[in-house]
Amino acid sequence: MPNSEAEWKKKLTPEQYKVLREKGTEAPFTGALLHEERDGMFKCAACGNPLFPSNAKFDSGTGWPSFDQALPGAVKEIADKSAGMARTEVVCAQCGSHLGHLFDDGPTVTGQRYCMNSVCLEFGEGEK
Repeated sequence: MPNSEAEWKKKLTPEQYKVLREKGTEAPFTGALLHEERDGMFKCAACGNPLFPSNAKFDSGTGWPSFDQALPGAVKEIADKSAGMARTEVVCAQCGSHLGHLFDDGPTVTGQRYCMNSVCLEFGEGEK
């Protein structure tokens, strides 16, 4: 795993670096994994840490991949008061990279919507 931002810049694409390391946001409805429906595991694109099983994914209609729960210990939730609102930022517990935000408006029994940037994720088909 990279130890400096210069190493992260070499490892990640410019778009990945902007979102994962600089807390950016990809444009809605543009992510490669938005409509991913195969059985498998969504992992952090920066470090490979398993984050979300495919059975936690749902279509929120927001334009970003959404999940109703993360794997235990996979992410950290941080209070985020940027952009003039109170939100909960979600970062990878292993490398600290920004993934997206958590909202309490999910349609499943958890009531949660992990709204993740597709560029922050990698998908492994059939992985558990």
